[in-house]
Amino acid sequence: MADTDVVAPAEPEPPAPPAPAPAAPPAAAGPHPETDPETATDPAPEREAGTGTDAGARRRDGLLLVVVMGGTFLAVMDGFIVNVALPAVRAGVGASFAQAELTVSGYLLAYGLFLVAGGRLGDLWGPRRLFLAGLALFTAASLACGLAASAPALIAFRAVQALGAALFYPQVLSVLQTAFTGRRQVRAFAMFGATIGGASVAGQLLGGLLLHADLFGLSWRPVFLLNVPLGLLLLLGAALTLPPARRPPHSTGRRGRRGGRGGRGAALDGTGTLLLAGTLVSLLVPLTLGHGAGWPVWSLVLPAAALPGAALFWRHERALARRGGQAVVDPGLFSGGRFGAGSALAVAFFAGNAGLFFLLTLHLQTVLGYGALRAGLCFMPLAVMFVLASLGAPRLQERIGPRLLVAGYALNAAGTLALLAAAVADRTHTAVLPACLAVIGFGQGLGVSPLFAAALEQVPARLAGAASGVLETAAQLGMALGVTLTGLAFAARGGGHPADPAAFGAGLAVAALLALTALALAPRLLHPAPGPARAPGPHR
Repeated sequence: MADTDVVAPAEPEPPAPPAPAPAAPPAAAGPHPETDPETATDPAPEREAGTGTDAGARRRDGLLLVVVMGGTFLAVMDGFIVNVALPAVRAGVGASFAQAELTVSGYLLAYGLFLVAGGRLGDLWGPRRLFLAGLALFTAASLACGLAASAPALIAFRAVQALGAALFYPQVLSVLQTAFTGRRQVRAFAMFGATIGGASVAGQLLGGLLLHADLFGLSWRPVFLLNVPLGLLLLLGAALTLPPARRPPHSTGRRGRRGGRGGRGAALDGTGTLLLAGTLVSLLVPLTLGHGAGWPVWSLVLPAAALPGAALFWRHERALARRGGQAVVDPGLFSGGRFGAGSALAVAFFAGNAGLFFLLTLHLQTVLGYGALRAGLCFMPLAVMFVLASLGAPRLQERIGPRLLVAGYALNAAGTLALLAAAVADRTHTAVLPACLAVIGFGQGLGVSPLFAAALEQVPARLAGAASGVLETAAQLGMALGVTLTGLAFAARGGGHPADPAAFGAGLAVAALLALTALALAPRLLHPAPGPARAPGPHR
């Protein structure tokens, strides 16, 4: 799940903000997933206590859940640990400020660019293969990062690490959708949300502890090297527990590779992938790097190219889908109202969330004078309440119903507005701060989890990976947009002085507006715009 580190350039050593949690899959199960005979894993039947095969099935399911949650934990924790370690990384490899920033922003760019392709490859070749391949690449790149002797090498290996994460992370949702059903699926998704909150706390604390311990005189390197034994253990567990595809995907010959009506083993749409990558580069590169570079001309020209790029991409995908080819983003995903509404909500929510994390970390360290570890501990109320709300969401869902999603975003907006009021009154140094963060965290735990459930409710299982990649990309785009918008307000009001408390209030007003936008969009997931109904049975 991705960090959101974009550091204000006014300070010579500005702190790196912690990353907001990546988009969380649902705490409430949607309908039973459809299965595709070539790429969907074989869903286990619903098993309740008392049946003859309960013990073995529960043991297998438990191990599978540990593996996919472990992968999630590793991906989320890595972003937080790296943010905490940035000052030590800069000193250790002699990196310039721009190079140090690229160790984070470069990761963000590579991760955002390959998420959709990673999800679609999982649909074509099966989530097991992509999870194993992506995790192996992530682990190897982590070793390379830990051994890097120069800043350029570290930046390059971080990009490879992001590619590995973009390959294995979208498969988690596919596995949870296809390998679990009924109540077990509800519990699995709730555990996913709790894992994200726990990983955020662990990343902050473990990063600070590793730097403080300076193991074997290695300074920042254990931050990356820690991923190696964890990754190897998860690879072994994944090889033993991840369910294989029912039938191995296969190439279908020349016609299938060219996007005709071949089987599901057709190659990934290269033209669509390049068009999508170009569009995302036009958006993400200026949003991620433009602020730190002082908004040069290219950072203003590139976004203008995104609109025609998106139009060309969509036209190509529709034409390919009409021919029966394997589109990177199947236009059918947006035929109903829920997926489009969920994608828009993901952009708005994660924009506000990323902006909040960015601003608050700067405020804690530049205005209140907190160290990196103490600033990280200030986020614990948010993370702990996020975990508790995620675990409690299934039971609350049974009592409240779909309105739980709207209630979560309402609490998130209320907490953000309360924090804005505290900033205006100069009360962020009091107990008001943890109280506001606790409300925000509880609201996010209730609202973020059902977001994916509602958005993916009408998505066929054969498109689960691609849909997950699209939603994650929407979240990634929102993060970059949120940090940019709040950063602009922060810089404009602060006049180049990050220690100005008024700058925090100005940026926080933008974050609050984004939180209110997310709240306004949330009811659309309960009452989406009418779209064509899915035909019953497997969708191919």
